[in-house]
Amino acid sequence: MSEKQYTAFESELKVRPDDIDMNNHVHNSKYFDYVLAARYDQMERFYKMPMEEFLALNYGWVINTAFVEYKRPLLLGDVFTVKTWIISIAKKDLKVGFEIHRNKTGKLCSSGWFDYTMVNTKTGRSEVIPEWIIEKYAI
Repeated sequence: MSEKQYTAFESELKVRPDDIDMNNHVHNSKYFDYVLAARYDQMERFYKMPMEEFLALNYGWVINTAFVEYKRPLLLGDVFTVKTWIISIAKKDLKVGFEIHRNKTGKLCSSGWFDYTMVNTKTGRSEVIPEWIIEKYAI
């Protein structure tokens, strides 16, 4: 597993009406969506490899494990920032950390990490992460 420090990137999003649950705050499952949306954005803007290019090469990421700690609820209309960074890269796996902060207050709303495995989208089987992809992520 890599010991390198990786750059953190940020994406700004806004809570939509369909994100709200019966308790009048963002449903817990939406935090997963927010991190995935941020990573999708960041793959293109910062790693210079949009997900469409990744998929055209028959590569994809599947989540093995995810951990989310909820600190404060996001509410309807909140604008927030999702900050993500690579924690480590292994042979077939990538661990990504994240934090979600409400922009108005700067307060932490949630944090955690995702363990991803690289897969071949044609076979559905895990694959070794190619060195050229590791180089793109090594910023």
